[in-house]
Amino acid sequence: MELHQLRYFCAVVRKGNFSRAAEEQRVAQPSLSQQIIKLESELGAKLFDRFPRSARLTSFGRAFLPKAEAILRQVADARIEIREMAGAVKGEVSIGAIPTVAPYVLPSALARFAREHPGVAVNVVEEITPILLERLRQGRLDMALLALPVPGIDLACEELIREPLYAVVPVKHRFSSRKSLDLREMKNEPFLLLKEGHCFRENTILACRRSRMQPNIVFESGQFASIIAMVSAGIGISLVPAMAVQKHPGCSFIRIQDENSKRRVGLVQLKEHFPTRAQRALAEHLRTNHFPPGLRNSSDWRPASCASGG
Repeated sequence: MELHQLRYFCAVVRKGNFSRAAEEQRVAQPSLSQQIIKLESELGAKLFDRFPRSARLTSFGRAFLPKAEAILRQVADARIEIREMAGAVKGEVSIGAIPTVAPYVLPSALARFAREHPGVAVNVVEEITPILLERLRQGRLDMALLALPVPGIDLACEELIREPLYAVVPVKHRFSSRKSLDLREMKNEPFLLLKEGHCFRENTILACRRSRMQPNIVFESGQFASIIAMVSAGIGISLVPAMAVQKHPGCSFIRIQDENSKRRVGLVQLKEHFPTRAQRALAEHLRTNHFPPGLRNSSDWRPASCASGG
C-alpha cells in the first residue's frame, strides 16, 4: 500500500469521480484508476461502485475512508513536526467559521494577526457546522470557530466567548422602546429564523423551548443580513446574538431577560493534530483578541471555561 494510492482514494471520495480526482491530483486519469485498482487488489475488496459519471463508496470503502484519512493526516503532521523542530516559522493556517460568527469576529482579528505575523497566510472557510467538522476531520482545516457544544470525542473544544441573545424588532413595534424582553412575550409575533443547518437556529429554538414558547415562524433565511432587512421592513421579529447587534435603519435591539439564553462560541481542533507555530500563534491571538469593537469591556461578553454551561 502506497501513500499516493491513499491520496488518490481520498481525492475520488471528495470529487465524486475519477476524472475530477485526477485533475486535482495532477495525474492522468488512467494512472489514477490503475492505482485504485491496485489498492483494491491489495485490500481484497472493492472500494467504489463505478458509474459512467460518478464513483460511490461501497460498504468496504466507507469503512476504509477514516483509516486512510487518519494515515494521511499522521504523515502530514509528522512532516510538520519535523519542520517545526528545524525552526520553520512561516506557513499557512486554514480556519473555518460559521456564518453567524465569521463576519463579526474574523475581519478585525485577522487584520491584527496579519500585522503581527506577516509571514503567515491565513485561509478562511465560511460554512455551516457539519461541513466544517467534516473538513476538520479530513485535515483540510486546522481549526474552526463554532458554536458549542459540538459532538465528537476526537475534538478539543475551547470556549472563547459567551454572549447573550437580543430580540430585533421594527422601530415602530410596541416592543421597540423596551430595555429587556421575555421570550414568552414574543409568542404570537411573526418570527423570522435562520434555515436548517445553521447552529444559531438551534440556539434560538432551544431558548424558546426553555421559555415554553413556540415561535410563529413566517420566514427563513440563510443570512442574518436578510433577516434584519426583513425586520426593518416590518415583516416580523427575530433573535440575534450580541455580536450581530449593530445600528441598522428601522430596527431596535432588545436584550433577552433569560440569563440562560446565551450562545457559546469556541475554538475547535482535532485532539491528535500537531499544531504548527503559525497555528499556535493564531489560536493564541483568537484567545486574546476575539472581542468585536464596542463589546470588549462588556460584562455580557466574557471568556469562560469549556466545561461551563450556557
